[in-house]
Amino acid sequence: MSELIMKPEDGIAGKFILTAKDEEGRLQKIEFINDDNFNFAYDVVDVLGKKMPDKTAMLHIAKDGRERHISFRDMMIYSSKAANYFQYLGIKKGDRVMLVLKRHYQFWFAIIALHKIGAIAIPATNLLVKKDFEYRFKAGRVDAVIATSDGKVVREIDRAIKNYDGLKAKVLVGGVKKGWNSFNRDVKYFSSEFKRPSHAACGNDPMLMFFTSGTTSYPKIATHSYKYPLGHYITAKYWHQVDPDGIHFAISDTGWGKALWGKLYGQWLCEATIFTYDYDEFFAKEILTMLEKYKITTFCAPPTVYRVLVHMKLDNYDLSALKNATTAGEALNPEIYHKFYQGTGLKIMEGFGQTETTLIIGNLIGTTPRPGSMGKPSPLYDIQIMRPDGSFCQTGEVGEITIKTDAGIPNGLFMGYYLDEEKTNSVWHDGYYHTGDTAYMDEDGYLWYVGRVDDIIKSAGYRVGPFEIENEIMKLPYVLECAVTSIPDTIRGQAIKATIVLTEGTEGTDALKKEIMKYLRSNIASYKRPKVVEFAKELPKTTSGKVRRVEIKEQDWNKGEENNEE
Repeated sequence: MSELIMKPEDGIAGKFILTAKDEEGRLQKIEFINDDNFNFAYDVVDVLGKKMPDKTAMLHIAKDGRERHISFRDMMIYSSKAANYFQYLGIKKGDRVMLVLKRHYQFWFAIIALHKIGAIAIPATNLLVKKDFEYRFKAGRVDAVIATSDGKVVREIDRAIKNYDGLKAKVLVGGVKKGWNSFNRDVKYFSSEFKRPSHAACGNDPMLMFFTSGTTSYPKIATHSYKYPLGHYITAKYWHQVDPDGIHFAISDTGWGKALWGKLYGQWLCEATIFTYDYDEFFAKEILTMLEKYKITTFCAPPTVYRVLVHMKLDNYDLSALKNATTAGEALNPEIYHKFYQGTGLKIMEGFGQTETTLIIGNLIGTTPRPGSMGKPSPLYDIQIMRPDGSFCQTGEVGEITIKTDAGIPNGLFMGYYLDEEKTNSVWHDGYYHTGDTAYMDEDGYLWYVGRVDDIIKSAGYRVGPFEIENEIMKLPYVLECAVTSIPDTIRGQAIKATIVLTEGTEGTDALKKEIMKYLRSNIASYKRPKVVEFAKELPKTTSGKVRRVEIKEQDWNKGEENNEE
């Protein structure tokens, strides 16, 4: 198009977002207005509570099967009640409050309430144990915690605070326990009105703190401002492609940033309904049944979920209501893409982002996805593929994914790592944020993931990314998951190892190893070929489900050092 004409978006987003599209409706540019005063709780939730009070904001399915249709009016009222309750408990603007609430509907009341107060929300998973909570409380200087009564969470928190005295309030959701305030019992007694104060947090004030996944080190704390939700408009509108008259189902638990990608901000900016299933354990049949029963229109899940779904008999389920499927969290193997397409007729629209960002690369509406590609850069971010020396890569050349920020910081990019200027400066300098992930761009602008900078294997003078090799191994019908890492080699310096998890019922024999090696000799160039194949019952993962290649690598390299010492 010769000229970009910026127009307000439809509905509530039009108050904050200007867009330009080409003749096919593809997003070309996005700008924001009034964002310095933006607060999602007041400017979206409360507005929708009055504009469309009876519309379902969230259909919530409890683990016992109970259905709750929670309207935008409900969200407005109960977030205000919760805000008044939290203030009564002493929580104030700027306080840091940890939320450990699984997929309970009270999470939404609580986080919106914190936005109204101006307190900083810290989502956390219920899988944490004492040492994890202790680290997070101290590192985040946490002032209060709101936790589920399910499982061992309360016990682990109580053990952790023996070495931390900074909590001013402990709030329990779903039960009563000595030493804890009971959310369900107490919140109903508080006023349903919470007026926006003149000093309300907004714009560049800190709103969220996420602990990163910690794939290579102990988790850092990425801090986001009140502009962060606006950065997720593209996530929901152009990647998830949510329908205001449909229903969006994102798998993620509220302890992770991905939940806020798919269970809150962008979806409600688009006035869409969120579907939440509060399950304890993942069963593919249950997820497929939910997609069928509730006529889910858009669905988002990590590749680990799709790897299981494609082994199901998908034609046994009526998925005709489903119009768009998306994935992020780690790279999607092309083999899984093809199997899901064969089973459903849907092309999985892959995307890429980090805890520190919103969606920065994706297969947006109007894009024809290429299996194995993350898609194209989001119009919100100026993406460059950079060499280690700071120069830019040519087409097809592998380099680090970076975001240009010297001309302005996009809504959605983090403010920095909390209380860690050194780590912030190590990834954000000279006008660029360095993601630590590598990729190459093809001649049509599609980006292809290679691996973390630390995952790159340097063998016999070649730089090899693990993902390409993993993709080839995943084509074998008896491979469920795999991870490719380096091992010490006296001749090459580094050699390549494949750790493979087999499908249920497959025995990891020496004969099977030979079969795999024979297949790799025929399908992978010699310099990329694994020297060692090892079977494992499972791969080490972060609590968010990302494979920790670094853990496999460290074990092998430590063994190598021990052998050298001997």
